Amino acid sequence: MISRLKKLQKYNLILATKSPRRQMLMSGMDLHFEIKVKSIAESYPIDMPFDKVPEYLAKLKAEACNRDSLKKKDIYITADTIVVLNDEVIGKPKNKTQAKKIIKALSGQKHTVITGVCLTSSNKQHSFSSKSDVYFRELEDADIDYYVEEYMPLDKAGAYGIQEWIGYIGIKKIEGSFYNVMGLPTQMLYEELFSFIDS
Repeated sequence: MISRLKKLQKYNLILATKSPRRQMLMSGMDLHFEIKVKSIAESYPIDMPFDKVPEYLAKLKAEACNRDSLKKKDIYITADTIVVLNDEVIGKPKNKTQAKKIIKALSGQKHTVITGVCLTSSNKQHSFSSKSDVYFRELEDADIDYYVEEYMPLDKAGAYGIQEWIGYIGIKKIEGSFYNVMGLPTQMLYEELFSFIDS
């Protein structure tokens, strides 16, 4: 009997991301994949509910894929992650000063991380999203300064990486998937891939 993993490994997964974290997570799932990235302008309607934004952006990224060029066993995977604090979407910081301000706002608070994922083949498309609540302890300014200066989290939504120093010393608890906070809900993605190829 063929294992589920071996069944999935027969597909050519195409991960459309520059994120080293998403690439690492896919590798950790023992899935064979290639990287193909096409840049797009990431924008969404201003009145869109924040919980719909990541899935919308993941589907927008999927539009950059020429579906006619996809072969029978190709699956194009796109994803987008946002951080939400007090019903406001927190993006990537533009500089170190903004990064410190963002982390200061997260300090002592609960925020929500939402990752949207879109699966695209030559004849169908499916999207889904995952939410995780993250609780930071009260952070000292010196800790915030150290993290930003040493780790330069300017490429990360919410100005932090949970797998880095600030996550080790600052996060009290998480409700939901840890890997979702890193940028890819691996367990959900694994199950959704099987549903996708079986549908």
